[in-house]
Amino acid sequence: MKMMRFLAMPLLALAACAPSPDIAEASNEQASSAAPEALAENKVSAENLAKWRKDNSSWYAAVEPFQVVGEQGAGIYFVGTEGLGMFFIPTADGHIVIDGGMPDQAPMVADAITKLGYDPKDIKILLNSHAHLDHSGGLADLKAMSGAQMIASEGDRSALEGGFYLGSEEEDFLLAPPVKVDRIIADGETVSHGGVTMTAHLHPGHSRGCTSWTMDIAQGGKSYEVLVFCSATVAANRLVNPPQYEGIVDDYRSTFDKSRDLKPDVFLANHPGFFGMAKKREKQKAGDALAFVDDQAFGKFITVIEGWFKDGLRKQTEAATP
Repeated sequence: MKMMRFLAMPLLALAACAPSPDIAEASNEQASSAAPEALAENKVSAENLAKWRKDNSSWYAAVEPFQVVGEQGAGIYFVGTEGLGMFFIPTADGHIVIDGGMPDQAPMVADAITKLGYDPKDIKILLNSHAHLDHSGGLADLKAMSGAQMIASEGDRSALEGGFYLGSEEEDFLLAPPVKVDRIIADGETVSHGGVTMTAHLHPGHSRGCTSWTMDIAQGGKSYEVLVFCSATVAANRLVNPPQYEGIVDDYRSTFDKSRDLKPDVFLANHPGFFGMAKKREKQKAGDALAFVDDQAFGKFITVIEGWFKDGLRKQTEAATP
């Protein structure tokens, strides 16, 4: 099974991975008007990035940007790579981007947006699935390029602004460029912009503030619920002795419980292998306009990775037992 092979990659490849008022009314959600604190120093090294590129070639393998679902000039577009999912949502009032890829991939995301016929300088909102460098790494550069508002959960705020992997702060291999969070989003809050409304679903575990996003997108006279899922794999996280962060096991369990209530028509994620993008894209190019519509896909995925979580917890617990 391709997805299982993807998630079973070595630790190196998995270390970093494996709702609200309208934006114009969100002033009371913002940081204080006092002089902002300086961000942490960007300590990402060229040597570490070169190693990431060498050991995770699919994360850098180009994919022509394409519309996943939606009418012309609307909906949601894929602007990532073979191994990393980044998403673009255009509006007449400026655009929304979910995730920025690796620390050196903002120019690639911007180029994909340009190929679709849009100006990356018109990005108004940046969202993040979770604060690991393969998804948050390009956000600082995208923000600097566009002046966009960065929206994220409180649970991931410290890691985003500190540029570290929570619980492994001293591991320089996992560092990301720090990015200032302009607005905190809570579970169930919405982000509304340009006629698009997105709902935040906090799914902690993979990171403390892991955030999934849902939205309704119309195509062919019908509305489809789209989910961009954060993640719920154990990856490099310590579950015991000591846990990656306090309460991580309960967070994973809560996320699995909440995820069972989600039945999206379109399941997307920050790693294309999670939602079988390659095969669905081939079907789409062959003429199936609704190739990504499958209301059973997410439920099957969650069932599988919950089993992996239970197995990972058992193995880590046994290994820690004298």
